[in-house]
Amino acid sequence: MSNIPILYWPRNTKSDSEYQTARKIINAKIGVMPGVIMGDLNISDVFAKNPDTVIYYPVFYGSTGWWGELLGADAMVTDKLIISPECQMMVIESSTKTHENAKHNTHQLFAAEIYPASGFFKQMSSEIATVADMLATDAGTILALFMGRDKNRFVNVLESTGNSYLGCIGRY
Repeated sequence: MSNIPILYWPRNTKSDSEYQTARKIINAKIGVMPGVIMGDLNISDVFAKNPDTVIYYPVFYGSTGWWGELLGADAMVTDKLIISPECQMMVIESSTKTHENAKHNTHQLFAAEIYPASGFFKQMSSEIATVADMLATDAGTILALFMGRDKNRFVNVLESTGNSYLGCIGRY
């Protein structure tokens, strides 16, 4: 793979106006038309082959769990582009490449495993973090993605209620 940006598009591109808009927005932002991957995307493999690649990953309204494959990968969300009311484009880069710039971004994406108990939700306020996505597990817990600004406050609430912090998957 070369250093060109990659647009991952899991849908059929024929007559898809969001796909066309996404390509135009990426081209306008960076001055290069992205390459497109329509099949399976293995983020770790992409960055292992080329750590300078930037992946544009669409998140459609109502989709859940898109962020799960970033857990444990050498990748982080570094920006978000609005394509339409139904589609946001997450900009994903190698976490080794983005480590220095991460300090300046205010919106952090925290992943956590939580027990569905009211104690946690009573202590978690919107000033600390808001829920962006949740997935139920077979073990009876919930894998959740939160958006917040202060990792320490977020982790303190998690640990004080018996829940687990899984990591930060991005900042923008």
